[in-house]
Amino acid sequence: MSTTFWIIIASAIATYLTRIGGHLVISRFENIHPRVEAGLNAVPAAVLTTLVAPELLNAGPAEWAALVVTAVVSLRGGLMAMFLAGAAVLIISRQFVG
Repeated sequence: MSTTFWIIIASAIATYLTRIGGHLVISRFENIHPRVEAGLNAVPAAVLTTLVAPELLNAGPAEWAALVVTAVVSLRGGLMAMFLAGAAVLIISRQFVG
């Protein structure tokens, strides 16, 4: 089996253990402090930022167009609408811009 396969399997196991570990720790508490809850609610946005920010350093016009459309849709639409609009603009822009 290739090295890539084992990296994917190890990453999946590490992700699963991290998620289940966090769930087990939090489930032991009866009450969660509002600051802890606010911090946990901010984690998805922080992870998304760490994925998007490095790509913007090498972004071209197609990526910037997708970012702008995603930001505009996020003001009115939900998460799925935002994702689909950004992905659609990125795919279409890359077909025509390059």
